[in-house]
Amino acid sequence: MAKMTSNKPYLVRAIWSWITDNKLTPYLMVDATHPKAYVPQEYVNDGVIVLNISESAVEMLNIANSNITFTASFNQIRQEIYIPMKAVKAIYAKENGDGMAFDSNDSDDDYTDDEPPPKKPSGPTLTVVK
Repeated sequence: MAKMTSNKPYLVRAIWSWITDNKLTPYLMVDATHPKAYVPQEYVNDGVIVLNISESAVEMLNIANSNITFTASFNQIRQEIYIPMKAVKAIYAKENGDGMAFDSNDSDDDYTDDEPPPKKPSGPTLTVVK
């Protein structure tokens, strides 16, 4: 019997659609300690960050088979977010908690990188303008 790929990305996409179709707010719970996760660390609590991934909160949301990417503002600073699918712990509706939690024992082999994570900013730089 052939080994199938993970169903997790398909379920995340379906649950996101179900939540938004019902005019609720999809929240994504992420393991912020995953080495490839690029999330704003100042909002991480106990290694976890919860992100609003509604259409009104994010731009360019892409739920791919290996990762979730989008742009969002945090304290009025736009940031590119990269979440490996393995780091997704749950997706649920803010208003009632309906959704799905995922087993943290899935294998990294279940996912292939569609693209590398965005480069982390190196900090402010100065440029001389003449």
